[in-house]
Amino acid sequence: MKVTIIIPNYNGCHFMEPCLASLGKQTYKDYQILIVDNASTDGSAEYVRERYPEIKILCLDKNYGFSGAVNLGIRRCKTPYVILLNNDTTVDPHYIEELVKAIEASPRIFSVSSKMLQMYHPELIDSAGDLYTLTGWGVCRGAGRSRSNYTKMDEVFSACAGAAIYRREVFKKIGLFDEKHFAYLEDIDVGYRAKIFGYRNLYCPTALVYHVGSGTSGSKYNSFKVRLSARNNVYLNYKNMPFLQLLINFLPLLGGYLLKYAFFLKLGFGKDYLDGFREGLKTRKTLRKVPFRLRNLHNYVQIEGELVSNMFSYAKDWITRKTIGK
Repeated sequence: MKVTIIIPNYNGCHFMEPCLASLGKQTYKDYQILIVDNASTDGSAEYVRERYPEIKILCLDKNYGFSGAVNLGIRRCKTPYVILLNNDTTVDPHYIEELVKAIEASPRIFSVSSKMLQMYHPELIDSAGDLYTLTGWGVCRGAGRSRSNYTKMDEVFSACAGAAIYRREVFKKIGLFDEKHFAYLEDIDVGYRAKIFGYRNLYCPTALVYHVGSGTSGSKYNSFKVRLSARNNVYLNYKNMPFLQLLINFLPLLGGYLLKYAFFLKLGFGKDYLDGFREGLKTRKTLRKVPFRLRNLHNYVQIEGELVSNMFSYAKDWITRKTIGK
């Protein structure tokens, strides 16, 4: 067996049938499925056992969040590759085949992100991989743009863990998903770590996924999501940037935090954002920073250049959308 598909689930029974049915139509057959259930109360586990007895399911005693659930799944599997897949998705029949083909192109590839399309508006992109900017903003590349964009395979800052393949052996070198994140930005964090160690993250336009979006949290913005994202943003920068890099980037990061606060204040989530930001500052030292190694200096320089480039790319894309549309 070459691939394990890990599906974290929390009260997502209503998503199970279309997701699992689409996986059953794959052209690539050398895979197994492991569902990790975060103590659901909606009958998810019973449904899977009854309708899909061949699928393994790991039932947890409480909700460990996305990070805790997928980590337990990664530790359980023995395959060289793992695919993390949100339960609120359906996949194209060639999905696994295309991801495996992409990641096997080089042993230096840590992850490959798929082309995620909006479930109810499949003509629009949901995500074409993740970017991270000098202002500390995580960006879903291509979100809301026509699916006719992003048709070539290229490098991204990190894979979107909602539908991506990972090289399992690399987790032993860089660490698993940070469980202190619980959920949100954990995929950019692990992708950032991989880049520090010299690994690459790619985007594969031929691996198609249809995604409902916010299937577990319930909405694009809510108090829980805004607070955790703000906290985890502090975690991400503190852990992955050495002191000198934090010092160099202090002003753009500060500007990014202030603009985010103003944005969420306008939406009515200003207090949630501030609470999360303060929690991040208060608890940051409970985290394990990535140890700085001189041999990785070249990688840090490349990452800094990418943060700058991504900031300008995002600004250009935003201006383009506002002036000439999608």
